[in-house]
Amino acid sequence: MNELLFIFHLLCIGITTLVMLRLGVEALVAFLCVQAILANIFVLKQITLFGLNATASDMYIVGSVLSLNLVQEYYGKQLARKAIWISFTLLIFYTLVSQIHIFYIPSVHDFTQDYYYNLLSYMPRLTFASILVYLMVQYFDTYFYAILKRFFEGKCLLLRNLISISVSQALDTVLFSILGLYGIIHNLGQVMLVAFTIKMITMLLLAPTVLGIKKYIRSGDL
Repeated sequence: MNELLFIFHLLCIGITTLVMLRLGVEALVAFLCVQAILANIFVLKQITLFGLNATASDMYIVGSVLSLNLVQEYYGKQLARKAIWISFTLLIFYTLVSQIHIFYIPSVHDFTQDYYYNLLSYMPRLTFASILVYLMVQYFDTYFYAILKRFFEGKCLLLRNLISISVSQALDTVLFSILGLYGIIHNLGQVMLVAFTIKMITMLLLAPTVLGIKKYIRSGDL
């Protein structure tokens, strides 16, 4: 059942990426930011995929990097850097308001406080780790992607994205798992291995999105 949901989840991300790119750079940056926040919210849920322990957030990480690569591909490196700082600011805002939310004293009629506390009390550590790793990985990805773009002379869009995301997500998986999940998640080594594997599967399954982009987007629209 989880495997079918996983594939449907990827279809949602891939189709939405196409729609956001069609709507323009503002929509694509907004989608990038939403995925960065969702990754932090959903990372605490542990699931079983293909018989192994995993978290439910790895798909959003790959989706956000793909969105960033598309921003850089069609709108330039400077705008990609701006997108990183927009998402960074929103992650900080999310962390602050999530803590304000759980510190409000609930009324006698409230029944949600314990659920919110259990979910959001880990947010400062997770978001600090996420922000630190996110900035490092996203900046690395923009520089590395620019190098790949020059090396391939602007050709081989799919291959450039596959190489870029593979390297950046290996770095992301190791750093975030150690800084954010150590002591929280059961069997961290397995989670790291499965997380990277899922990211690679996600990347390969999202490949049709990259292949379809140039057909879906008319050059005059960008």
